[in-house]
Amino acid sequence: MRIAIFENIMTPGGHEVDFNRILVEELAARGHEIFFYVPENFKFQFDYKVPAVVYTKSRGIKKIVAAAKREINRQRWYHQLCDAQEDFDALIFPTSTYRYLRALNHSVLKKISRPTIFILHGINPDEAPHFLKEAPKFLSNENIKPVVMSLAKNIFGELPANVRIIFPPTYIGRDLSPDESKKNSGGEVLRLGFFGQYRREKKLRDLLDIFVNTKFRRKVLLTVQGSTMHDEDAEDFEKIIKKYSAFDNLKFVHRGLVGADWQRAINEVDALLMPYSAPRYKYNCSAMLFTAVGFGKPVVASNDINPEVFQMYNVGETFESGDRDAFANVIEKFVNDFDKNFPTYSENLKAAGEEFSPKKFAERLEKIIAG
Repeated sequence: MRIAIFENIMTPGGHEVDFNRILVEELAARGHEIFFYVPENFKFQFDYKVPAVVYTKSRGIKKIVAAAKREINRQRWYHQLCDAQEDFDALIFPTSTYRYLRALNHSVLKKISRPTIFILHGINPDEAPHFLKEAPKFLSNENIKPVVMSLAKNIFGELPANVRIIFPPTYIGRDLSPDESKKNSGGEVLRLGFFGQYRREKKLRDLLDIFVNTKFRRKVLLTVQGSTMHDEDAEDFEKIIKKYSAFDNLKFVHRGLVGADWQRAINEVDALLMPYSAPRYKYNCSAMLFTAVGFGKPVVASNDINPEVFQMYNVGETFESGDRDAFANVIEKFVNDFDKNFPTYSENLKAAGEEFSPKKFAERLEKIIAG
C-alpha cells in the first residue's frame, strides 16, 4: 500500500519523532510505500528517508486568533488531502485529538474513500465526552477510523463501533550497534537514570533530596538529564544542579538528547526513575515507560503511570502517587534488592517488549487499515 502520514506539529521532537519513525520504518518493513504530507515551512527534526509533499499556504489570512487559525488550517489541509486521495491507499494522522474529528465533520474529507486513521495517544476524563460525541458521527463512512492508543478495553466504559483500541508501542535503540544494544544487569555501581523534558511537576527536587539522604547498601550513580524549553525552566534546573553539585553520586546533563545520543544515554543506565505524580499519566501513554520497556530497563514509578502495564508485567516497582515516604522506601528497597530481583524484571520486560513491540504495533495498525 501507499501510506501517507500527515504531520502538522510544526516542531516535532523527542518521542513524536520516534513515533513517526515507528510508523515509517515498521510499515516500510512490511512492504508498504511511505511518504509524508506536511505544511509549508515545516522542518523535519529527523531524516526519515522517505518523500514529503509540502502544502502551500492559503493567502489573505493574516491576523486571526490562534484557535481560529488552527481550525482554518485544519479545514484547508483536509480539503487538500481529499483532493490528493488518488495518490495514496491509506492516510494516517499520527498525533490527533477530538478536535481533529470535530473539524472533520465540517470538511469534505469526511467523505474520503481511502482508509483514514486518526491516532489519539490516550484520552483523559475531560477529553472523553468530546471524543465520544464526535467519533460516532462517522459511523456512515467506514474509512474514517479513530484509533486510541490505550491499555484499557474501552473509553471510560464506552466504545463507539467505529473506534479501535491499540496497545502503545515501545521505543527501541534503532540507531545502536548490536554491541551497544546489549542489555546489562547492574554491576559494582548501579546506574539509575532520570530523563526527559524538565518540568516542575516531575518532582525532581523531592527525588534528589530522597536520593542523597538514603543509605543504600551499594554504590549508586544517578544521571539526571533535562531538556528545557523555557527560560524559567532552564533557570530552575540550573539552580537544582548548583544545589546538588557537591554530590559525587549525581551526574547532571542539561541539554536535549535526540537520536543515537538519546538511545545511548538510556542504554547506559541500569534502571529508570519516574516519580511523576499527575492524574493525566493514568490516561496518556507514558513514552518514558515504553522506552524503559523497549530498552529492557526496570523502573521505579508512581502508580499514576499506566497502571495496567504493572498489572500485566512485573517491570519494576511502584509507589503511591505523591507519597514521599513511600517513594523513599521503594527506591531504597529497589536498589538494595536489584540483583536479586533483576531476573524477574528481565523476564517480564522481555515479555512486555514482545507484546508492545513496534513490529506488533505495525501489524495491528495494518489490520485496522485493512478493516
